[in-house]
Amino acid sequence: MQLLIVGSGAREHALAWRLAQDPGVSGVLCVPGNPGMASFVRCLPGNVTDSEALLALVEREQVDLTVVGPEAALDAGLADLLRARGHAIVGPVRRAAALETSKAFSKRFMADAGIPTARFLACDTLESALAAVAGGTFGFPVVVKADGLAGGKGVVIASERTEAEAAVRAAMVDRQFGDAGSTLVIEECLTGPEVSFFVLADGRRAIPIGSAQDHKRVFDDDCGPNTGGMGAFAPSPLMTPALEAEVMRTIVQPVLDGLSDDGGYRGFLYVSLMLTSAGPKVIEFNVRFGDPETQVVWPLLGGNVTEVLHAAALGDLGARTIPMRPGACVGVVLAAQGYPANPVTGHPITGADADFGPDVTVFHAGTAVRDGHLVTAGGRVLTVVGRGADHAAAMRKSYEAVTRISFDGMQFRRDIGKKALVV
Repeated sequence: MQLLIVGSGAREHALAWRLAQDPGVSGVLCVPGNPGMASFVRCLPGNVTDSEALLALVEREQVDLTVVGPEAALDAGLADLLRARGHAIVGPVRRAAALETSKAFSKRFMADAGIPTARFLACDTLESALAAVAGGTFGFPVVVKADGLAGGKGVVIASERTEAEAAVRAAMVDRQFGDAGSTLVIEECLTGPEVSFFVLADGRRAIPIGSAQDHKRVFDDDCGPNTGGMGAFAPSPLMTPALEAEVMRTIVQPVLDGLSDDGGYRGFLYVSLMLTSAGPKVIEFNVRFGDPETQVVWPLLGGNVTEVLHAAALGDLGARTIPMRPGACVGVVLAAQGYPANPVTGHPITGADADFGPDVTVFHAGTAVRDGHLVTAGGRVLTVVGRGADHAAAMRKSYEAVTRISFDGMQFRRDIGKKALVV
């Protein structure tokens, strides 16, 4: 089976790395890929939002299954186009992708489907947004979210009215997020531990494929500004069998029922949960796998994952499941100096290609090759993943490997995985 992975980050590196291990996979292509992937897949230039060019590639290379990493490709209608031409793709059509690409759509969908989530107001004018944060409807802190895709930077948790009003004006007047901030969602601030839960759906049925806990703040002990993710661990000890069953019943199945038209929701669904005192509530949905969660969940997936993904893409999972391997993974993100605000790039990287043994994998994200040398080329540069019998062992392996990698200005958190040790 010939596979195409769409994307260029550590998430896509992890997807390609795991799927390439499956029996029956004859080749893996990636658009555009990265230097870490180039050693075992064929990386081709291209734009992930150019659906017509990707369709031409699928047909030219006789691709049997396309797996999408970034949400932008789904928002551009790649799944719509490929399915219309009879090609198998793991990823929902554009209408269903609005669960992630439009927070207002997602919140209204959840309200209509009875899915537990924070109380909210969707505001498409400056006056209504300012009234929502000033009126005391949700109290403080209050959450201000840009409706559209904002590169993970469109959410502000405002502790008081002045801060909330500033966030509203930054989005709607200063256009800080462009068109993504033309509509805002104002919602109550939920409290409790956060868990990432993942399923694979075929339009009618979904199967669990792991859980994780992400670390968004740039510094230890969850301090500093939010980032795209400084590391993660899997599985989450908070995701008990009882909680998993509850989430599948009260959240995942209502999503499938509410999007049953046009072949239904096919692909990955990432449920970001807040475990509140009133039970699990949805913070947000993503319509693809997460980053850095992919890097720690996918090494734990057993069986022939490709075969199950292909079945889901064709709308018929049947009785298939994806077993989880024993043990745990901890992934530490190595970020560039100045990340997340102003990352400095172009610094040589040493040690990333060392032989760390079978229990450590280094996934590339923001890297490039210049004059024959690997250099930094983004904010999040590498994810170093250790696997062990438990979270403590996985932490040791990951951090031991981190000490062997360096580049100027390298920053990373030193507490990834600790939350798993105190549950």
